Amino acid sequence: MRAEPVAPEPSARDWLARLAAGERPLQALALLGGGLAGIATIVQMVLLATLIDALLVDERPLASLVPCLLGLVAVLPLRALAQWGQEVAGQAASLRIRRRARDELLDHLARLGPGRLAGYHSAGVAQRLVDQVEALDGYFSRYLPQQVLAVAIPVLILAVVAWLDWLAALFLLLAAPLIPLFMALVGMGAERLNREQFVAVARLAGHFIDRVRGITTLQLFGRTEQATREVGAVADDYRRRSMRTLRLAFLSSAVLEFFASVAIAAVAIYVGFGLLGYIGYGPADELTLFSGLLVLLLAPEFFQPLRTLAQHYHDRAAALGAADGLVALLQEVPDAVRDAPVEGGPARPTAPGRLLELDGVTIIHPGRGRVLGPLDLVLDPGEVLVVTGPSGAGKSSLLQLIAGFLGPEHGERRLAAGTAFAWLDQRPLLVQGSLADNLRLAAPEATEAQMQEALTHAGLAALLERLPLGLETSLGERGEGLSGGQVQRLALARVFLSPAPLVLLDEPTASLDADTEARVIEALAALAREGRTLVIATHHPALLRLADRRLELDADPVREAVDA
Repeated sequence: MRAEPVAPEPSARDWLARLAAGERPLQALALLGGGLAGIATIVQMVLLATLIDALLVDERPLASLVPCLLGLVAVLPLRALAQWGQEVAGQAASLRIRRRARDELLDHLARLGPGRLAGYHSAGVAQRLVDQVEALDGYFSRYLPQQVLAVAIPVLILAVVAWLDWLAALFLLLAAPLIPLFMALVGMGAERLNREQFVAVARLAGHFIDRVRGITTLQLFGRTEQATREVGAVADDYRRRSMRTLRLAFLSSAVLEFFASVAIAAVAIYVGFGLLGYIGYGPADELTLFSGLLVLLLAPEFFQPLRTLAQHYHDRAAALGAADGLVALLQEVPDAVRDAPVEGGPARPTAPGRLLELDGVTIIHPGRGRVLGPLDLVLDPGEVLVVTGPSGAGKSSLLQLIAGFLGPEHGERRLAAGTAFAWLDQRPLLVQGSLADNLRLAAPEATEAQMQEALTHAGLAALLERLPLGLETSLGERGEGLSGGQVQRLALARVFLSPAPLVLLDEPTASLDADTEARVIEALAALAREGRTLVIATHHPALLRLADRRLELDADPVREAVDA
């Protein structure tokens, strides 16, 4: 068989081009607005040159120039309106593109799942979703439209100048390529600096958040001063990188302005000497005040689109630097695709009446090697499976595999279609908000009575009675205000509140006292009597009484035992 060629990974430029392709109408409106502004500029300069020539050369009375004055007055707001339309259309296109890019990233993060995302710092992921996506703004709203206008408008102005004086047009034509040349030279360095700057700011965000989260530990060990110095050093490194990027931007702008000014000065000298009669070759002797003045007025406008493009070229460098990091994240392959037995095809369904089937699955973590398997497992609806074994035997990894957070390196995982699950891990996440906000993460439509019942099952009824605001009591980030055991029980209450038929529990009675543990086990037994399927990873012997089956994991091949 002939191997199919592997498609190359999309580059940052390919990804940006694909995003831009979805907003062609708005980008066309931005180009139309910019083009109309350029035409209005040419008309404005023609009317101004005509007015001055009529007053100084033809000595026409001011009353006869009223139509010219009215035209000049009318074209100014039209030019401003066209520029406003260009800006609004560009911003609207950029906003939609950034929203679509952020949705694409969020969907991809959801597909990657908690297992794969564990290798990324939360601050780095947040920085990509916020700062790096926002860095695309100038590229789509300003640079892309200006890239076309920087060619179209100068060509139009060059045609008008060539009609007036081909030698002046030649001066402009010779100077014009210098600006794109320096833009390209500067852009290569700016893109690299922006890429390094995004890496630095992600490192700074992660460094700072780690120190804030660990402030209690740092104080206990007397390391707060050292931590402060470390954060200051990382911040100073970011400052130096930012200043290096700004220095390059200012230097490049100064160089581009210099060449544009030299070119305009050369045209002005040519026009001046031509009008004075010192140049006797070419079309110089045919110059008039009107044609010479119009050439001088159009010369700065000829370079203005190129100078504007040069200013926005740094938006391009910033976007490419940001897109490199975003594309690298998008190219992370979700583990779940390994569930498919045939490449590109859907996973086979479970056998009739089966909830879950694992066939020879093996989980391998980078740097740790094999952490589970090979393992065969069949789970029927309504069963209670207790998974035991020493720490590091793969209990948590097995739960993550069942949930789809991890994919098997070898073997196949099959889950009945449409199966939802409730989850409790060893470090439950609580968000900043009220008790009700945290409970409704599992059941958004839950009533107050249902939430109180779930808290009772989790052993938090007494705590709820002591709180003056009840379910509206505010919690800090990560459950600040609650003890470790109370955080665990609140997360367990979410499980009781969820209607999911499959319940995955990782050490559900950790951090609980004996009385609370007994109440929680009784509540879990009630869930089992409702017909729910429970998979419990635990060290606690008391939970074994719930088991229909017990799966023991250790360093040797997996062995399964049936408990009466």
